[in-house]
Amino acid sequence: MPYYIGLMSGTSLDGVDGVLIEMGTHEAEMKQLAASYVPFTSDVRASLFALQFSGFDEIHRVAQAANQLVLVYAECVLHLLKNTGLYPGQITAIGVHGQTVRHRPEFGYTVQINNPALLAELTEIDVIADFRSRDIAAGGQGAPLVPAFHRSVFGKLNETRVVVNIGGISNISILRSDGATRGFDTGPGNVFMDGWIMQHKSQKYDNNGDWARHGHINESLLAHLKDEPFFQKLPPKSTGRDLFHAEWLVGKLNLFSQVSPVDVQATLCALTAQTITDAINAYASDVSHVYICGGGANNSTLTDLIHSLLNGAGKSVSVESTEVLGVSPNHVEALAFAWLAYRHTERLAGNLPEVTGAAGDRILGALYPH
Repeated sequence: MPYYIGLMSGTSLDGVDGVLIEMGTHEAEMKQLAASYVPFTSDVRASLFALQFSGFDEIHRVAQAANQLVLVYAECVLHLLKNTGLYPGQITAIGVHGQTVRHRPEFGYTVQINNPALLAELTEIDVIADFRSRDIAAGGQGAPLVPAFHRSVFGKLNETRVVVNIGGISNISILRSDGATRGFDTGPGNVFMDGWIMQHKSQKYDNNGDWARHGHINESLLAHLKDEPFFQKLPPKSTGRDLFHAEWLVGKLNLFSQVSPVDVQATLCALTAQTITDAINAYASDVSHVYICGGGANNSTLTDLIHSLLNGAGKSVSVESTEVLGVSPNHVEALAFAWLAYRHTERLAGNLPEVTGAAGDRILGALYPH
């Protein structure tokens, strides 16, 4: 059976998640053999974060950051191989997303920092990268790409499920009971909560949502935060730090300087929860099970709020981590890119036009042979 590696570094800019899988006779029958996480050093994180915005000598800094990033990718691959006892020649391909620094499908482009040629050189394994561009070339958003994978591994006929990925940005996959699939970005995930607690408490993230839990939601501020056209925009839609960046939040907070930092954190948590649940209620009102993955799955304040918001007016919706389905919430996206690499090598489409808005099914990714 073929082996694949998936690597993911997301908008939270915390590090690289990697998985090594064995594909079965059916693509949904993948078996995870190993997982690894390599955190970014403060220097790497700073370099990547600085590139979220235009600046001096940007082309050079992008190239240098890509090389730094690939060293982290290669370290993650090495850990996976050591953990399984496999060697490079046994791995069919590495699927790697790259680090998004621009996502502007409305202008026909997306940029994920990466140097897949160097990664192929360092690992001696074929690398498949640049998964979003083909969908954008076909008129799509290029994101989210995970709904097709979610359907393959988490879908269940006669039961409407929603998979919520909460990284820096949040997205949902609606897996309808009749087999249809929809999905789109809902808005901020952890991006503002992480930035705010770093600013005020020098912590990378709000562990378990404890700080937010001690605050009070400011309803006026929440309404002001939700007064953003993206939230009302109809899908297909995708977003990122191009819109939801620190300056966006500063602008929103200008009229609310009297709100305490802890109450701002509580309100940012509510923003993430409400925009997710608003999207679910609007497009999957018959949902029975919601499964959460990504770093947000570890924030019980956030997940409790999502559960509360979905279960008003006599509704009964279960809200659980993807762990109950046998997949760690921290590994779902890396698994998705291993799966997309498999789809590429089998010459199978990786996008869902009904999700991204592309003109049709497309084989995603570009191959860099070792």
